[in-house]
Amino acid sequence: MLYTSATLLAVDKPTGIIVHGDGTGVTTLTDLVRNAVAAERLVGVDPACAPALQALQRLDRATSGIVLFSVCKQTQAAYDRMLAEHACEKRYLAIVHGRVPWREHTFTDPIGRDRHDARRMRVSRTGKAACTCARVLDMRCVRDQWLSLLEVQIETGRKHQIRVHLAHAGFPLLGDELYGRPDPRGLMLHAHTLRFADPVSGEAVNITAPAPARLRALFPRTLA
Repeated sequence: MLYTSATLLAVDKPTGIIVHGDGTGVTTLTDLVRNAVAAERLVGVDPACAPALQALQRLDRATSGIVLFSVCKQTQAAYDRMLAEHACEKRYLAIVHGRVPWREHTFTDPIGRDRHDARRMRVSRTGKAACTCARVLDMRCVRDQWLSLLEVQIETGRKHQIRVHLAHAGFPLLGDELYGRPDPRGLMLHAHTLRFADPVSGEAVNITAPAPARLRALFPRTLA
């Protein structure tokens, strides 16, 4: 657990698990968190809240990092509104193929569904507005291949937004099976920080999920 209050909790999602049910009956992150709360394994969270727990965000199965949960039904709408209005700062760590030619860059290409593959999104003139800001943290050559470590901030929440914008620019995420190519180390995308003013308590909230081992292994000095 990364954070807890009377109305919220945040956990560090591992790769390989979905946040919400997809109709297949597979165990979800929501199931695991509810079970942990009910079994009193999360200190500071009332086990009676377990049935009301609701994930407020989605992360792709292969993406790791912060997922925020509402604890109380009475206050969930306030957090849903906060996220819908983008009243929080979301930053990710991403490792991409290539040596990017800029230190900072903002992508504003609209994003829509790929009509030829239901799993994919794409840059499209008829898509929805999307804004992704990227900043280079480090670059290195690994086995004759250049990799760039980026800090990415999203100002909108389109599906696969970071993956689509970076791939479209010619710098697909390492391990991205949909928009690049698979890698045995997994998808190099991690929801790293979340900052916002709590709409219920008014307190400033700053949550950090430490960089996971798969990212640290490639950039050990920067992500130590």
